[in-house]
Amino acid sequence: MMTNGFRLVSGGTDNHLMLVDLTPQNLTGKQAAIALHKAGITANKNEIPFDTKSPFITSGIRLGTPAVTTRGMKQAEMKIIANQISRVLKNIDDETVCNQVKQEAQELCSQFPLYSDF
Repeated sequence: MMTNGFRLVSGGTDNHLMLVDLTPQNLTGKQAAIALHKAGITANKNEIPFDTKSPFITSGIRLGTPAVTTRGMKQAEMKIIANQISRVLKNIDDETVCNQVKQEAQELCSQFPLYSDF
């Protein structure tokens, strides 16, 4: 996310969670969560430290990796997912980008089924 110009509140991450400050992109957490949902990506709107926006709007989103690491995804896939998220957020009103990312996300997930033993 940082490579794509987004600010992580902590300056980086050492665990499975990150808080992205969307203030520099002039976006709200609510806008981002809705757009990402349309693209098949789950993210929660989240307040950032000293947030000036309402808890119902927020200035950030919280992203986590447990859902994809459970599928067996690793660092290479995290880069793909970060790029997909970035594309949606940088083109938040573009339904074509949203639909492309949704298809890409579905294709990526199909390569890592939840239950491969069945």
